[in-house]
Amino acid sequence: SPLYQSRVPARHTFHSCTLPAPPPPLFSSFLPEHPVYNPCTVPPLSFYNRAMITAAEHGETSWELSVQVDQKAGDESMKFKLRVKGDLHIGGLMLKLVEKITPQDWSDHALWWEQRKCWLLKTHWTLDKYGIQADADLRYTPQHKPLLLQLPNMKTIKLTVSFSSVVFKAVGEICRILNIRRSEELSLLKPPDDPSRKKKKKDKNSANDDLWDIDLLSPMYSKTMTATYDPENGMPVSATCLWFGENPLADSQPNLPPAELAKMFQPLSLVDKAINNAGWLDSSRSLMEQDIQDEEKLLLRFKYNVFFDLNPKYDAIRITQLYEQARWSILLEEIDCTEEEMLMFASIQYHICKLTMSSEPLDHSNEPEIDEVEAALSNLEVTLEGGHMDRILEDITDIPELADSLRLFRPKRLTLRPYKEYWFVFKDTTISYYKNKEASSGEPIEQFHLRGCEVVPDVNVTDKKFGIKLLLPVADGMNEVYIRCDNETQYAKWKAACILASKGKTMAYSSYKSEVRNIQSFLQMKSLAPPPGQAAPDLDTMEMNAECFVSPRYAKKHKTKQVCFRLTARILEAHQNIARLSLMEAKMRFIQAWQSLPEFGINYYIVRFKGSKKDEILGISYNRMIRIDMSSGLPVTTWRFANMKQWNVNWEIRQVTIEFDQNVSIAFCCLSCDCKVVHEFIGGYIFLSTRSKDQNETLDEDLFHKLTGGQE
Repeated sequence: SPLYQSRVPARHTFHSCTLPAPPPPLFSSFLPEHPVYNPCTVPPLSFYNRAMITAAEHGETSWELSVQVDQKAGDESMKFKLRVKGDLHIGGLMLKLVEKITPQDWSDHALWWEQRKCWLLKTHWTLDKYGIQADADLRYTPQHKPLLLQLPNMKTIKLTVSFSSVVFKAVGEICRILNIRRSEELSLLKPPDDPSRKKKKKDKNSANDDLWDIDLLSPMYSKTMTATYDPENGMPVSATCLWFGENPLADSQPNLPPAELAKMFQPLSLVDKAINNAGWLDSSRSLMEQDIQDEEKLLLRFKYNVFFDLNPKYDAIRITQLYEQARWSILLEEIDCTEEEMLMFASIQYHICKLTMSSEPLDHSNEPEIDEVEAALSNLEVTLEGGHMDRILEDITDIPELADSLRLFRPKRLTLRPYKEYWFVFKDTTISYYKNKEASSGEPIEQFHLRGCEVVPDVNVTDKKFGIKLLLPVADGMNEVYIRCDNETQYAKWKAACILASKGKTMAYSSYKSEVRNIQSFLQMKSLAPPPGQAAPDLDTMEMNAECFVSPRYAKKHKTKQVCFRLTARILEAHQNIARLSLMEAKMRFIQAWQSLPEFGINYYIVRFKGSKKDEILGISYNRMIRIDMSSGLPVTTWRFANMKQWNVNWEIRQVTIEFDQNVSIAFCCLSCDCKVVHEFIGGYIFLSTRSKDQNETLDEDLFHKLTGGQE
């Protein structure tokens, strides 16, 4: 055969003068260029062996790989071509590259694969294992890059952030630098892409957009910051604050003048809120994988509205930033509140602004520490004082009950039924109501089991309206029941009992009385009248621009001088109820009042439920999901996470399926965002419900990604 002939040594002779056929293509390029071959001129076997080795080295298993090198800011990037093999590992490729470029510290650099949008961080993996071939474009780029972060207080800082770590880790590093505990509650949000807002932002020249360029990576803050308080900001004085070695994020920012606030304000519908909530970044992927560029602006926000272990002794910055996020949500009407609640929030803001601008230095170390263990020991000490052992036995054996004449209302479609008076009995975790007191010895008209229910306040202190809205779990969602009390004392007792019963606890629980006191204190704070025995404030001796502390839409109702004067008077009257609070206590009160709002913590998304022909709104809170009619904005069905058995995502059709108890299941596709955003909210809230103080602030990150990451 020709193959055999080509390997015969030259000293052998042949009977034929010509070869019957040309050699195979593998060797044709290495044979002498003669149209007719003579057996005596065939090269020896060693020639072909050398040719095959050369082909293997340069033609078969190696190729040129293009790598772009990003240098420091201001330096042009360089591009290199390296000859590599498929069995070369990533670490060896980086070593080859570094040997070719200028010697400097390349320790923070890593390889980024542009087409696949992934980091090549596993340096022991080979090019073949990653699937890298000659057409791959790689970048040798820094892992840490500058990013513009807008904090909850609306101030922007420039910070160097890891673009190669997943967002969950990157946020943890950001919070460590900023000294914010419980980083799992925060995440990064893309600003809404709205052309009208971009135009407004470009036109306005506000102090709110000032960039805090602080070297936050240094152990101590060496730079000096100067904050000037304009008289229009709600207070008539000016102050200059210098920070040497302190974190400026622990102090609240002055309120904006009404004109600047009006430029930021835009009324938001449920659809607008759904669009704004679509920008949450994927916690299981890095910033580069989500197309975030150097010095791009992102919002650092509290994402999950379950604030674990808030302690003024350790969380001055965390509480301040949480207060700022709550304050802006009220001023920009991202969450709805009544006129009475708006005035209450305004009075607390005024008090905080007044304390912040005080000439006396603020000492956060004197703030009382909230510790549940110490509180429990204190309660036990009070109980044991004087030898009241019989009272302990009474708490164990006898469970307190409530019995009162209250009014009931159950909303039904197409009917308007008024409140009707009944005799109510609260026992264990159950409410029973009867026609009257005499009938309470028989069977009740109806009985409500409160374990797992939602307790929503329906209160207006000015109008003497003290209502409790109960959302009772049923197989296909939640039923609404409204109970109306006669006075503050009755309301505080019944609401405290309902809150404990929703958690499966009775009134014998040790925190019942403290819960009643907290509710009474909150009602007093909402009262716009000065406390008994205290004179009304002298408005002539006080200066304040009240419009700085309320939303622009509410301020429009008080345009005239006389009405504006009345607004100032109402804020100052409400302020007298909280005038003795310390700065940190006032911020905590504001946060607690924010949490008590019915719409608190609900993130909205536009979805299409399986079997439905119209778009609807899905609201996700820390413990439930709400199906909302888009046209009316009214809730249709509520499902609690406590009743959830499992949830799955079909990544091909991007559909979320959730199964609940009693064979209830729902399925929907997300329209305003990727279903991964909704999936992460559900898994994130379930993950945060597993936290406890025994963890010593360490989290099971693998469990978080297992619950939120999904399997695509």
